[in-house]
This record gives sequence, structure tokens and C-alpha cells, in this order.
Amino acid sequence: MIKTLYGQIKEYKKASILTPVFIVLEVIMDVLIPYVTASLIDKGISAGNMQNVYFYGFVMIIMACVSLLFGILAGRMSAYASTGFAANLRSAMYKNIQTFSFADIDRFSTSGLVTRMTTDVSNLQNAYQQILRVTVRAPFRLILSICMCLFIDARLSVIFILAMVILSFSLYHIISRVARMFQKVFEQYDELNLKVQENVQAIRVVKAFVREKYENEKFAKAAEGLYWLYVRAESLMALNHPIMNMVVYGCMIALSWFGAHYIVEGTLTTGELTSLFTYVMSILMSLMMLSMVFIMLTQSAASGRRVTEVINLKTDITNPENPVTVVADGSIEFRDVRFDYSVNDSPSPATGSHQSKRSALYNVSFRIEPGQTIGIIGGTGSGKSTLVNLISRLYDVTKGQVMVGGCDVREYDIHTLRNAVSVVLQQNTLFSGTILENLRWGNEHATLEDCREACKIAQADDFIMEKPDGYETRIEQGGTNISGGQKQRLCIARALLKHPRILILDDATSACDTATDAKIRMAFRKQLPEMTQLIIAQRILSVKDCDKIIVMDNGMVTGFGTHEELMKTNDLYREICEIQNKDIGDFDKKGGNA
Repeated sequence: MIKTLYGQIKEYKKASILTPVFIVLEVIMDVLIPYVTASLIDKGISAGNMQNVYFYGFVMIIMACVSLLFGILAGRMSAYASTGFAANLRSAMYKNIQTFSFADIDRFSTSGLVTRMTTDVSNLQNAYQQILRVTVRAPFRLILSICMCLFIDARLSVIFILAMVILSFSLYHIISRVARMFQKVFEQYDELNLKVQENVQAIRVVKAFVREKYENEKFAKAAEGLYWLYVRAESLMALNHPIMNMVVYGCMIALSWFGAHYIVEGTLTTGELTSLFTYVMSILMSLMMLSMVFIMLTQSAASGRRVTEVINLKTDITNPENPVTVVADGSIEFRDVRFDYSVNDSPSPATGSHQSKRSALYNVSFRIEPGQTIGIIGGTGSGKSTLVNLISRLYDVTKGQVMVGGCDVREYDIHTLRNAVSVVLQQNTLFSGTILENLRWGNEHATLEDCREACKIAQADDFIMEKPDGYETRIEQGGTNISGGQKQRLCIARALLKHPRILILDDATSACDTATDAKIRMAFRKQLPEMTQLIIAQRILSVKDCDKIIVMDNGMVTGFGTHEELMKTNDLYREICEIQNKDIGDFDKKGGNA
């Protein structure tokens, strides 16, 4: 963990080195000022020598100004280094997340990743700033103050040494208990963020079902859990101050009592006693500062582990040493494929520390020729989406081979493969921006005419041109200002702009009416005859005219053939057709149990 975090300091190493240097110089000035004060009192005020008063006063002013200058420089350097360190952490996490496969993404919840990039990184930023400043200032000030006390009067030094032991023992017990509480805080943060994220994303559903009260109660329960954890931790931390005050006042009383006797005896001067008061306060305050730093470091250690887990995660889907950079054609072949999901058994929305395997595909084998249109049908949970995700290597097979263009997908350069395979997933996502900007996600160099041509095939051009701003119409975040069917058609057009060899539509027309669905399929047949197409659908009408149809049930391919062939040989397919023809309900429930 330390090595990973240290590696993110990068260009801020100079500032990280200069900060402790300026802190040390500042502390030296601060520690010497009380010693000069003692000389001012003894040699100036008590002796009635105004020349010494002016001299030592001038020296103190110079030392204070120098200390202030070094303090300003240290603060500026530490702020520069800590904020830069945090920026590098967020950048490293974000870049690594972009390389994650679907299996890697499944290990983390969205709320967990958000917490890591916000709360956890902020904790590390604060901790790093404290390391640069307080962990240098406090020990150095402590050591110098002790040395000055021993130099002035070793007898009185026994008082603050005893005070240090009492304070250290008390703070150790407080810190050890608080540290355990903060480890639970971050898990509760993930839980709270999860509730917020779910509610905001599904706010329309919440209002449609009048579940505001239920969601408020659910959020309040998560917030209350976090509240009580912080109350318990802060209550213990609050004991620092009364313990500190008790020790400080005890030292003051003891120093006053014994110091007065030594002054009367003539073995200690008034100035020296005054400086001892200052040094004792400095020692005890340094201990208090160290205790707060230890609490922060303990708290940030949990954050550090969570952040480095994301940074250090190496995706299991990588390029081979000599990748294939050309996809020869749009042929697809599955050879005895098996695929297992990693399932997070932990109830916490944090990382999946307890994972098990769940089989999704069993012994899948078939071949698709270039330019063929293949329908895929089956009940919910039968493995349709998993099947097509293996083609563009969004997941890697557990066993067997997936061949594209006559080559194993694991032998391709990942970008080459995914540029040749265009996927319109079940969950259609549009980004905030104009329609044209969203379309150019498929091809950033596409002209307006290219985009219009793709939209005509996807049956999206008509509704776009009806809008006042046409292709410059603004899309709100998530595409909330257009209908589900319009969103699907825009996503299909975006996929077509890649000019892929293989086009996968994962139930991508489910929100379109039957007539629009038919127009899209007809346009595909006429204008994209050489493109291999895989169409996952729930409606028989959407796949009936395909060259071949794959029937899936419980992770297995139970049928592969034309509509006519499957009607004769496949009971599940025939049952689906009969149910849909009679229009008596959704086939998923019945088909999934066949």
C-alpha cells in the first residue's frame, strides 16, 4: 500500500521535501524565542537595562518574522503537494477503472467506487498534508523543547517527563479504540452512497409507486448508523482535551511550586522559569498534535487500502504479446464454451471480499457465417446477454474458445476486436450533450451526413428532424428528455457509425413499437447485407425472418436453426411461438422453466 501511494507523489516530490525543511526551520525559530525571552527578562527587565530590552526585543521580532516566513512557505508547499497527490490518486483510479473488464467492474459497487474517489481520497489528502507538516513539526518541537528544558534546569524536567508518561498512556487507549470505529465508518459510507444513488437514479419509479416515505426511512436508517459511529468515535476523541487540560494545569502548578522555591534559593531565574512554562506547554501540545495525527493516520489507512485496491487491480483481460490487428471477416464460432460469473457474497456494497462462482453458460457450440443474421431467443436469465458479451471479450470464457474471423478473441488487440464488434446493450446509455455529440461516440470523425445516414437506418432521423434544433438538440444526463424507443434508436445509430463487421443488438428494440422494429429489420437487410448481425429479442416477430435462430435455456443452446426447423424440432421454441401467437402472456416465465 505504501509503495503504491508513494508512487502517486510523482512531480510533487520537490514540494514534499521542501515542506519539512521549512517546518524544521520554523520550529527552530519558535523554540529559540522563549530562550531569548528569558534573557530579555533577566538581563533587561529585571536588571533595568533598557538597551538589553531593545536588543533582545529586536532579536525576537526578527526571529518571529523569519518563523512566519518559513511557516507561510511550508503551508504553501504542503497544500501544493497534498492537493497534487490527491489529483494523481483520482487520476490513477479513474484510468485503471477504464481498463476494467465487466468481471472486474462486478467486484465493486458504483457507490463504493464513488466513495473511494471522493471521501477516501480526501482523507488521504488531509493525512498527507498532516504527515508533511505535523509529523515533522510535533516530534521535532518535542525533542528541541525537551533539550531546552534539560539545558535550563534538569531537576524540573522530571515534572514534564512524568506528565508525558501520563498523557501518552491516556492517548494510546483513546486512539486504539477510535481506530477500530473508523474502520467501520467507511463501510457505512458505501451503504449511504448506495441508498442515495439508487434513489436518485430511480426517482421516477419511486414517485410512480408513491414510495417516498419508504425511501426516506431507508436512507435515514443508513444515515443514523453513520451518525452513531461518528458520535461514539468523536465522544472518545473529545476526552483528549480534558485529559490534556488536566495534565497542563498539573504541570503549571508543579512548576510554579518548585520553581518558586528554586528562585528563592537563587538556583533559578524568573526568566528561566517563564521559558520553562513555554517549553512545557510546547511539549504537551506536541504530544496532543501527535495523538491527533495518529488518529488521522489510522483513519486514512483504511482509505489507503481501499484506494490502492482499485489502483493495483490488474484486469484479467489484456492484450497478448503479439496481438492480431485485423479482423478478417464477421464469422463467429463457439467451441465448447463454458462461462462462470464471480458472485460477491458479501452483504456490504464495498468490495467483494467473499466471492463464489456461478455458472452461466454450459458447453455452448455453434458457428455463424459472415453476413448472416442470427436471432437469439430464450427466457430471462437463460444466458443470452452473457453469450454476446463473450464475442467482444467484455468477459473471458472460463473454458473453451470464442472465434471471430477465424481467430480466438484472446489473440486480438482488444481495441481492434471491439472496433469490429459493435454492441447495443440492454441498458442504453446516452451522455449529456447534443444528439450529434452522442452519435459521434461511435465515430468521432463522422460527418453530419454520416450521422444522418446511420439514423435513417435506425429509424431515428424523422423524430430528430422534428425537433427545433435537429441534431443539435440537447440530451439531458441519461437521456431523460427523450423516450425509451428514441433512446434505443439513437444507440443503434451510434453503433452503426463504427461500421463494424459484427453488430449485436441485445434486446435493443424492446421499447420500439412493432412497426418501427420491422422497419429497422428491413433497413438492416437492404443496407447492411455483409454485416453479421446478432439480434437478441423477446418477440418471435423480431427473429422469425433471421437466417438462423439460437434458442437458449438455463445457459445452454437447446436449438439452432431456421424458424421452420425449430418449429419441428424444438419444444421450447414451439411453445414460445404458440404463447405469443395466442397473445396470452409473457413467455419468459413459462419458457424459463421448460
